[in-house]
Amino acid sequence: MPYTSLLLLVGFVPLLRAVENLIDRGYPGTGKKVFLLSFLSFFLWNTASIYWVYNSVSSVLPSWIAILISLIPYALGASLMALVFWLYYQLRKRSAKRWAYPGLICFWIGYEFLHQSWDLAFPWMTLGNGFALSHQLVQWYEYTGVFGGTLWIWIANILAFELSMQQETSPQALKFKKKYSLVLALWVLLPLTISLIIYSSYKEKPNPANVVVVQPNLDPYERWRSISKSEQLEQLIRLSDSLGQANTEYFIWPETAISEQTNEEQIHHNASFLAVQSFLSKYKNGNLLSGIESYLIYESPKTPTAKPLQDGRYWDYFNAAVNIENSSRVQFYHKSKLVPGVEMLPFAGTLAFMKPVFAAFGGSSGGVGRQEKPSVFYSQSGIGAAPVICYESIWGEYVSNYVEQGAQFIAIVTNDGWWGNTSGKDQHMLYAKLRAIETRRWVARSANTGISCFINQKGDITQKTKWWVATALKEDINLNDDITFYTAYGDYIARTATVGSLLFILFMLFKVFRDRKTRRLVPRR
Repeated sequence: MPYTSLLLLVGFVPLLRAVENLIDRGYPGTGKKVFLLSFLSFFLWNTASIYWVYNSVSSVLPSWIAILISLIPYALGASLMALVFWLYYQLRKRSAKRWAYPGLICFWIGYEFLHQSWDLAFPWMTLGNGFALSHQLVQWYEYTGVFGGTLWIWIANILAFELSMQQETSPQALKFKKKYSLVLALWVLLPLTISLIIYSSYKEKPNPANVVVVQPNLDPYERWRSISKSEQLEQLIRLSDSLGQANTEYFIWPETAISEQTNEEQIHHNASFLAVQSFLSKYKNGNLLSGIESYLIYESPKTPTAKPLQDGRYWDYFNAAVNIENSSRVQFYHKSKLVPGVEMLPFAGTLAFMKPVFAAFGGSSGGVGRQEKPSVFYSQSGIGAAPVICYESIWGEYVSNYVEQGAQFIAIVTNDGWWGNTSGKDQHMLYAKLRAIETRRWVARSANTGISCFINQKGDITQKTKWWVATALKEDINLNDDITFYTAYGDYIARTATVGSLLFILFMLFKVFRDRKTRRLVPRR
């Protein structure tokens, strides 16, 4: 049901009523009760929404350990959300509602911004993502990004909450209800109307490029044992060749499709590279954009993640993307948004003692190497492609940074098979629709065992594969050079709200200190 996401506009009303009830009672320990009630509510919500996290670890770890590890993102997200409501309660005690409500909105958006910025980043549950299934309703994300959706949701909930709390039947109360009903209706319907108008009137500028995406469907848990690396490469080339045509500009292969660990500085002698160049020789302007497992060797530890070798040198391993063409030029991009606990050790300086444990669970003791900023691949004919690797596609502003640098379409390379046939793979794919709207760029998505697809500039999925099917898709996409408002200004709503939340916290601290000082000055009887 695509429009069930509209329930987000009233979904917080029951919790707001429950918190208001606790505040009205004024019992000792109300703050703790608010936190615990909120935590329980959000823990259930997080678990129901991202239950599939368990699947990604249960196949390689004992079940009891997998359960414990899976609880971390559920509990962390719930704790941060509950902290928002605790702060709201503290502000509500010390100020009028007209200040408490903006504080609640700022605290929530500030939490979402934090949860996409720190070492434990996991912005999957950002409220604005909830409209990924009904993208026709949020075409204005090209101006606000997903944080605009969060703002829309919270103001609608507050208006609906205030309306639900009016139980009186006096003429004045009825007048108040009519006023709030009208404001709520306008707040909900106006953005919906604007979005549908944008959706129906948006026209892409013709600027076609033929692109092929490949879904090899190799079991991520078995592929190194069940099929050799040369056979994997042969399958990728065969699927690409099945749809390639004379004017194909890009072949897109999924994350770590070239699974042989490759020294970037010696790639021209690599067997996989030579096989790809032989394949591309029949396509005049053909480029391969693929995930690759690569590394670099240094004479000194030039990066925080560099690890020592026995000969005294150092090396970095990368979850990377590579662009190969019919020339000696090769372009690399190193994944920047790394998965906490798998590709990076959160707060590595503080938790350095955990490196051996981290390595035992399949990560690198120093973490996977990364680059700080996105970079764009340019084809022989000058087409700019954004190489977005898996998890990175959840970050709206990060993806828009590729576009700001000249990317004319977005290429997402991913491997969603770790989650199995759960809603995780579908959610991840749907979030790509929001990136298309925010940047007004086509998305070519190549997933190993998830869902590969093409998404146009309005967020419509024009083609997609089925789960667990080895296949390829081709599409004439339209390249775009225009820059949206959101691409130019990024997460300005989140930054503004974060500053606002800090100001509200300072206001509360001022009130606390002033009240304590007042109590000390009042003489005891």
